[in-house]
Amino acid sequence: MIWVSWRQQRTETYIALGILVALAAFLIPTGLNMASAYHDAHLGSCLGTSPSDACHLEIDGFLQRFDGIASLIAWLTLVPGLIGVLLAAPFILPIEHGTYRLDWTQSITRETWVSRKLGMGIAGTLLASLALTLLLRWWQTPRIRLQGRMDNSVFDSQGIVIFGYTLFALALAVAVGVVWRRAVPGLMVGFAGYFVARIFTDTWLRQRLAPTHALSWKNGEPAALHNAWVLTQYPTNAHGDRVSMLCIKLGGSKSGFPIPVCPHNAPVYMHAVFHPASQFWQLQLTETAMFGGIAVLLLAFSAWWTLRRTA
Repeated sequence: MIWVSWRQQRTETYIALGILVALAAFLIPTGLNMASAYHDAHLGSCLGTSPSDACHLEIDGFLQRFDGIASLIAWLTLVPGLIGVLLAAPFILPIEHGTYRLDWTQSITRETWVSRKLGMGIAGTLLASLALTLLLRWWQTPRIRLQGRMDNSVFDSQGIVIFGYTLFALALAVAVGVVWRRAVPGLMVGFAGYFVARIFTDTWLRQRLAPTHALSWKNGEPAALHNAWVLTQYPTNAHGDRVSMLCIKLGGSKSGFPIPVCPHNAPVYMHAVFHPASQFWQLQLTETAMFGGIAVLLLAFSAWWTLRRTA
């Protein structure tokens, strides 16, 4: 049965492998180029909480140089959804075509058929998630050292969240497919649902998964904001009331930074609401558990529906 399940899934597995190979062919050369630029500029010496003006210039130049590629890489958050729905197809197609009836008349129980088919899909998604996570983590290492891992465009491809994303896409596509008994529409709806869920998480839910921190300061950014995910930041007066722009920035210093020209009695405080870098793993575990838990429920529902409602 395992050999039969592999033969029925190998086409989709090869396609998923092809996607990963294509990504590697793009990411490895650009990643080597970025790593070389990072070391050539000696940016490792600028990793302190208070880098010099020269370090600021070098870091800004480095980030601007690779900003276009980084923006493109951010769209790879769709790849876990694509792989997940792709590997859901081998479970749905036998139900759509009715060939599952032949399998069930052989020397195998329905429960074994369902468990092994789902098991092959889950194993494939986890292996693909591991490969994608390692590849993106390696590529983003120089930018993470400079900016941290809390920004949405980086957070989505670090830690363990990709495993939850891919399993969720697989489970959603399987659930829709077994109820609808149509593979292509089921996969399309599954991917659309994954896309909507990811947008909702990135733009609204994630920032509410852990308690936020608030901080007011004067004269220089505090260390607590280093590599933090700043949700809002605005100037205040001494009483903590929000005010308009602090200063008008005119001219430039020798280092190239603008010189602030502040009116008399201008407020000198800033206030920020943020998630500190120390909350990275808390957010990762919470989000992975959320997507993974929903995936488990959807897979359990799919198994039940197949065993009890499929004739």
